[in-house]
Parts: sequence; structure tokens; C-alpha cells
Amino acid sequence: MSNLVIRPVTTTADRKRFVDLVWDVYRDDPAWVPPLKDEMLGLITPGKNPWFEHAEAALWLAERAGRPVGRISAQVDELVLQHMGAGTGQWGSLELVDGETEAGPRLIATAEDWLRTRKMTRAVGPFTLSIWDEPGLLIKGFDEPPTAMMGHHRPGYEAVVEGAGYTKAKDLYTYELDIRIDMIPMVQKLIDAGRRSKRIRMRPVDKSRFDSEAHIILTLLNDAWSGNWGFIPLTEAEIAYAGKKLKPIIYEDLVTICEVANEEGVFEPAAFMITLPDLNELTGDLNGKLFPFGFLKLLWRLRKPRVKRMRVPLMGVASKYQGSRLASQLAFMMIEECRRASVEVYGASHGEFGWVLEDNQGMMSIAQLPGSGINKIYRIYEKAL
Repeated sequence: MSNLVIRPVTTTADRKRFVDLVWDVYRDDPAWVPPLKDEMLGLITPGKNPWFEHAEAALWLAERAGRPVGRISAQVDELVLQHMGAGTGQWGSLELVDGETEAGPRLIATAEDWLRTRKMTRAVGPFTLSIWDEPGLLIKGFDEPPTAMMGHHRPGYEAVVEGAGYTKAKDLYTYELDIRIDMIPMVQKLIDAGRRSKRIRMRPVDKSRFDSEAHIILTLLNDAWSGNWGFIPLTEAEIAYAGKKLKPIIYEDLVTICEVANEEGVFEPAAFMITLPDLNELTGDLNGKLFPFGFLKLLWRLRKPRVKRMRVPLMGVASKYQGSRLASQLAFMMIEECRRASVEVYGASHGEFGWVLEDNQGMMSIAQLPGSGINKIYRIYEKAL
């Protein structure tokens, strides 16, 4: 008889064990970057993460003789039900220690049973906890460390998930590129024309009025991404929460807002791009701990970061301009502005752009800059319950 036990996470101590498990899973993986434990605990704790205002989640640990050997979550989100269809439940956070073969299928079955009790008829995942956090299962790019805000997984999970009856719903791509390479002449001409245009105004974000700037950006995000598969709008509380988390790692010369004059000549926000120094390069040696000394180290490093990689986690053009020449022009103008700052000010040589949905042709055409290529693929799965 198996001595594997699947039990729900119910206490603060349980949540800490849920987070700590990844150290057992990845301690020998040279590509793994330890996450900040406080960030991970905040993500899964009701009352700290405003996602819980419109969603509920259940967490489980798989244990042998009291030792955690696996974990999983299941989620039901009212906004997912509205935007992805009634009966759509989600799961995520799947992790298994090396050599564990029994826990994976049992954890997935446990998550599915919980979703059925909530009358869900379809399971989609993995999401930790939402599409705005760490979506998808890594299926390509295991040997390269993840950039900030992207997940990392061991090879083998794909077989576990597909063995449980799941099929591909959508792939998410990230593109890596050498940002020391100049734009091709045709694109540079488009950028130069945009800079001369009296209809377009491009500016850096103003951190002295960060709350209002964050609201502009995240409101644009909700509009720009509204037609994408899997899109879930950020609530006002989530916008405020995201702004608070992003502020310490926002640099004015790396975040750009484009404004376009409307028919009355009034300039309105039309596009944005957020570029971040790869935070994982600055936190990797902290082993997930900010206290007692990690916080001071990180503060010092954030004062004037020098990194190899930059990441563009979010970019968007207002929906009314999408598909137009102007949309491409605004995107390339912002990319060039941040590219130059990344190289000249922060010493970066490479950037990562994404994630990008596999069928988002507009964003894929922009991501395919000189010297770029797909470096990671994350897969989202689905199954009828």
C-alpha cells in the first residue's frame, strides 16, 4: 500500500511548506533562480493578494512520512468564468521532487475533483495563480535561467500533465534578442518619421506621480490586451497592488508612454512599454530571503543596476489603433528608446520580450527584430471534466 498522503494546505505553516518545496525540487538545477519567499507567500495568501477578492483557491501538499514531495493548486475565478466561459476552472503550482511518479497524477486528480465540486466542466492550466502571474508549463528552454516574472520547470512535467488526459490549449513564446544590434534601415525610417510627427508624443514615465502613471499604464493594458485569448481584466485593487510592487523596480528611462492627438488635437495615452532589469540577476544569490541582510543588498543593487539581460513583461497599444501602421510605429519607437537606454545606461547586452501568444501575429511580427528568436515556450493545457 502506498504511503503517499495528499492533504490540503490550511495553515500559515502549511503555506510556508508549500513555498519551500521548490528548494527540494530545484536545488540541483543550475538554471533555477530561487524566488523571494515573501513574494510567493503573499501571492497565495488571502488578504494580501487582491486576486482573492474575485477568486478562490485550494492548495494541496503530497507527503511521504511527513515530507512534502509534491504540490498543486486549483482555482475558480469569477472573472475567468466571465471571460473564458462558464465552467472554466484552473489549476497550477504543480511541482514534484525528482523521482516521484505517483504524486503527480494524484495531485492533478485531487485538483480536478475540487473543481468538479464547484461545478466546473473544464480545467485549464497551469496558472500560478492567474494569467498575470506565471502562466503555462515550460516545455522549451530548460537550460536557460528564467527572467523575472517567468516560471521555470523540470523536464518531465509535460508527460505527467498529458498522461492525465490534457491537450494543448495555447503556447506562449518568449523572444530573446541581442539588443546591441541596431534597427534595420526600414524600421529606423519608421521610427524617425514618428519622432518628427506632431501627432505623436513619446515620454518617459514620471515616478514623482507614480500612482497616476501606473493607472494610465494598467488601464491601457486592460484595453490593449482585451482581445487576447485568456485575457482577464485587472481590477482597480489589482492595479493598485501591481503598481505598488512595480514601483521599486521601475526606472524612468525604461518605461515609455506614447500619446497620440485625437481629432480635436487633445493628446491621449495610446501605447506603453515597460522594460525591467532582470531582477533575477539581482536576487539569485539571496536564496529567497530578504531578511536580515538580503533586503539591504537588494536596495543597494537597485540603486543603479547593471545587468546582462533586460525584460519587457508588458507592452500594449490601444485597441483602436491595433492593426494599423501607427501601432507598429509606436511599438518600434518605444522599443528603440528603451533599447538604447538598456545598453548605454544599464550595460545590458540581451533582452527578453514576452510572453507572446502563439497566434498573436501583430506582436510576433514586432518581436521578430534583428537577432531575435524564440528562447522559451510555455504551454497551457485544457481538459473536459
